[in-house]
Amino acid sequence: MSVALRAAVGDLAPRVLVTLGSGLGGLADEVADATSLDFGDIGLPGPTVPGHAGRLIAGTLAGVPVLVQQGRVHLYEGVPGRDVAACVRAAAEVGVRTFLVTNAAGGLRTEQHPGDLLLIADHLNLTGTNPLVGSATFVDMAAAYDPDLRAHAHAAAGDAGERLTEGVYAGLLGPAYETPAEVRMLRALGADAVGMSTVLEVIAARAAGLRVIGFSLITNVHREGGTPTDHAEVLEAGATAGPRLAAVVRALLPRL
Repeated sequence: MSVALRAAVGDLAPRVLVTLGSGLGGLADEVADATSLDFGDIGLPGPTVPGHAGRLIAGTLAGVPVLVQQGRVHLYEGVPGRDVAACVRAAAEVGVRTFLVTNAAGGLRTEQHPGDLLLIADHLNLTGTNPLVGSATFVDMAAAYDPDLRAHAHAAAGDAGERLTEGVYAGLLGPAYETPAEVRMLRALGADAVGMSTVLEVIAARAAGLRVIGFSLITNVHREGGTPTDHAEVLEAGATAGPRLAAVVRALLPRL
């Protein structure tokens, strides 16, 4: 896998892997001197979910050599945890040292609104699995979301005219959206946003020694009594607010 990716990126020495969540894939179009690599061509499992393209874009973004992951694999597609984290491991093997991950998430705070930008300070892995299962790898997750990088993210957001709030992201298996009872449980556990990705990728990134910075784009907010949610709504909110998160990412990349 890493051999195929190394051959595909050529002389580029990517420093950052940028993973784009649902509705956020447009940032990949801004990569300069871009080489598009389909997952299958470099030995990576491909996604089956609408809104997830299934390719890596190698090039430069905001002057920084990057790999941009456009589309990701989720546990609910019936794949093992190792496949979910395969792209992160491959990026680490070709020299990437920082993982910038984004996702679309449901908000759990009553004061949140669709379009809010959440800087992930910590997570709850409630998927029931781990990408390190089957190995004897023990990883310290005490500061999984790098405090120094979070400080840079706040500064970058200010430069972009945006405001970030920090919070805890809960990663669930999916693909069903949360029931009102599950929303109450997640709030009681201290979660501020909920989604179906990210946590396994972050565990794999930390196991590989990568620094991590993560963002959730709040696409819907769970209100008391239950709030209907569908995937089209998530994609629409991502498309509307995605350019604002993209502006933060552009301002942040040169600081990483």
